[in-house]
Order: sequence, then C-alpha cells, then structure tokens
Amino acid sequence: MSYFTELAQQYIDGSWRPGRGAWDIIDFNPYNGEKLASITVASADEVDEAYRAAERAQKSWADTNAYTRRLVFERALRLVEEREGEISDAIVDELGGTRLKAGFELHLAKEFLREAIQLALRPQGRVIPSPVDGKENRVYRVPVGVVGVISPFNFPFLLSLKSVAPALALGNGVVLKPHQNTPICGGSLVAKIFEDAGLPAGLLNVVITDIAEIGDALLTHPVPKVISFTGSDAVGQHVATVCASQFKHAVLELGGNSALTVLDDADVDYAVDAAVFSRYVHQGQVCMAANRILLDRKVEKEFTEKFVAKVRSLKVGDPRDPSTVIGPVINSNQAEAVSGVVDQALAEGATALLHGKTVGNLVEPSVLTGLPADSPVLRQEIFGPVALLIPFDGDEEAVAVANDTPYGLSGAVHTRDVERGVAFARRIDTGMIHVNDGTVHDEPLVAFGGEKRSGLGRLNGEATVEAFTTQKWISVQHGRSQFPF
Repeated sequence: MSYFTELAQQYIDGSWRPGRGAWDIIDFNPYNGEKLASITVASADEVDEAYRAAERAQKSWADTNAYTRRLVFERALRLVEEREGEISDAIVDELGGTRLKAGFELHLAKEFLREAIQLALRPQGRVIPSPVDGKENRVYRVPVGVVGVISPFNFPFLLSLKSVAPALALGNGVVLKPHQNTPICGGSLVAKIFEDAGLPAGLLNVVITDIAEIGDALLTHPVPKVISFTGSDAVGQHVATVCASQFKHAVLELGGNSALTVLDDADVDYAVDAAVFSRYVHQGQVCMAANRILLDRKVEKEFTEKFVAKVRSLKVGDPRDPSTVIGPVINSNQAEAVSGVVDQALAEGATALLHGKTVGNLVEPSVLTGLPADSPVLRQEIFGPVALLIPFDGDEEAVAVANDTPYGLSGAVHTRDVERGVAFARRIDTGMIHVNDGTVHDEPLVAFGGEKRSGLGRLNGEATVEAFTTQKWISVQHGRSQFPF
C-alpha cells in the first residue's frame, strides 16, 4: 500500500476520515520537495470527539484481562517486522532519514513494542500494614484514563510508539497528535499498525492538526489526565504551564546541549568514532546529540585532526542511497536556522575547521572551535550538523564547562579508567550520561529523561508505569473502628 495515499486522513473512533478544519497540511519530502500528501487539519470539535471516543473505549479496555491486552502488542510487533521495508521507505521519504537512521529507529521501535507486551502485566497492587486494628490497606495501580501524546518530527514513528504503546498496554486510551512535518510516520502509520493488530476502536485516535487551528484544545480538554510531550523546551514550557493550570500531569522530553568529554587518557580513535556518531546521526536532529565536544588539551590536537578528517568523509546527499550518512534537515526553516548559528559563531570569533555549504535542505557538516566562553551558541541546542570543539585543562574545568548550560539531557565521557569516568559522570548535571560510549542511547528498561530545561519526569520501564498509571488506596476494616463522637 502507499502510506501517503491511504493514510492521509484523521483516525477518530475507529474511522478514517477527512478533517473538518479550515486548511490543509501539505506533507513534503524534505530532500526533493515532492508532495507526499495533503491532509485537511482536524478541528477543535474533532479533538473533542477523539478524546470522548478514547474515554468511552477506555473503561472496558481497562477491565480487559492483561493477558488478553498484551496479544494486541504481540500482533503489532509482528506487523512492524513484516512491514519493515515499507516503513523504512516512509521514514526516508517523509523526514529525510537515511537508510542507516531508518534501521536504527525501527530497531528501537521493535524493542519498545516488546517491552509494551511485558508492561501489560507489570502493574502490581500491594497490601500495606495499618496501625489501626482490623484494618487492611490495599494500594492498586490503575490506569490514569486517557493520555494525550504530542510527538516530534525527528524520530516520529519511534517516539509516538514510545508513549502510545505503553499507555495502551497499561489500560489507557490515547489521543495522538503527530508533528505536522511527519503526520504519516508519527501518526497515521501508528494508528494503522494498531488497527490491523486488533486494538478495539476508539482506544487510539490520531488528530493531524496545528495550534493555529485548535489553540490549546489538546491540552485543556477535560478528558486527558496526562500529556506526554516531546519537542523543544520553549513549547514544553508552555505545555507544562497549561497542564499545571489544568491539574494535569505532564511528561516532558525536551531539548539538550549534551557534552561528550574526552579526558587525557582516552582512547582517541574510539572517542572520535563515538563523537562523530553522537553529533551527526540524523543530521544532528537528535535531542541527545553531542552539541559540544570537550577536549583535554593533551589530546586536543590528535583528536581534532582525526575528527575533522572523519567528518569530511561523511557522504551528504540522497537519503535513499544506502551510502549516504547525512541527508536533509526537515525543512527550509531548519536549514536556515542551522546556517544562521554557524554565521553567528563565526561573527563572534569562532574558527571553522570545516564550513559546510547549505543547498536547499541539505546542510553539510561544520566543525567550529575557538568560540568565546560567553558565546550564547555554547549554551543553546543546535538541531543540525554542527560540532563545537572546546578545549579544557583538567577534570575540574571540564566539569564546569559541561555543566555551563541550561540543559541536562545526555552526555558522555571517555577515559581508560572506568571508575574515573563514573566519578566524572556523577558530577555532571544531566539525566543520562555514558562512560566510553556515545551520547545517543535509549533502552526500554532504563529511565529516560532530563534535568533543568531538558524535561520533567521519566519514561521507560518502571518509570513508564509511574507516568501512565496512578495509585488508588482502598482500605477494608474487618473489625470495627472506634470513633471519638
């Protein structure tokens, strides 16, 4: 089937239908500008219909035996495996992901579906002792009800599934809004997988729309109890503010400005490989990407020469070509923004060891060094193929530089002394950091999330259970309580 022809619709209450909004989202291939689909946006009334459908369907779903619920996710996993080639093509076409990137995204998507199968059985109740004679305290883990999911454009299939699948597995209904640049991979395709896997109608709804049409309706609607948002910290701050005013719980996975630190005893060749992947995977459009590469001056010269040589060798071009490493960024606005960051850094006195050209949405890699310590570029997220090399003298200075950012999502440190690396890692204000590895990692069982402006809350494993369920205390008095009046 042609995903861009068949799935260019809203999916509400088990029905595929056109939106009733006032305008169309045009879905473009960012590499060649080909029009992939035209989708009339969902209106605020349709957002209401989607949430009401999820609310109705959720009650019987929550009462369904968990062993029965998990069969849906087993079938969904099989469908992803069977359709992997088609899904990979869609990722390449809709978001400019390379073949390597599409394979990486699908591998993780399958891992998270495998975990969703287990999550259906994960919530467990407890019986807690009471100081009151004859009293029994039961604490149940129950679904929150309905979860609103807002997913980004960079890993749309994975990051939609990462919230949608566990929320459903734990007994909730879901309304998903994908990013307008990736409405198929991040939205309709997810709905189609679950529809074909036998998920009951109404439990998962996909609304393809924009704030220009619906305002904050997705956040302020009375039905959802949790909003799971992945995107920029600026929008995340707005989501958090609105959710707080509505007494909703927000799970926020936001931007980053991660540092990959190379200490004086590091394996330089290995550190170069880790740094190149961590900075340039998916054109640098990854929240965990290594924006900053911190180099002990004892290894700075060797690392820099090898790093620039490797980056220079990366093939830029058509993402359908299996040998391409760097494809297009998502749109022209992003291409202009990345080019603007490079121009700003150079105007501030940075040196370009490699200065890539921008042609259409293809942004060639740049490597910059010599930025002044007070440069705003050092403290912002750069969502594109630009690496900043920063020298330091000794571990104390490295810690200070790594922490000098409003973000705290990921990081890495390279050293031949593992315990030195762990000691260093513990001093970095970040939600995740990796010793002798890259900065880009996500595993189904390990809590994923950031500090500072990089987000609130955690997902994966037990953290997902915490995010998408709530605790309910039911006490039973087997005797008779004594009341003071």
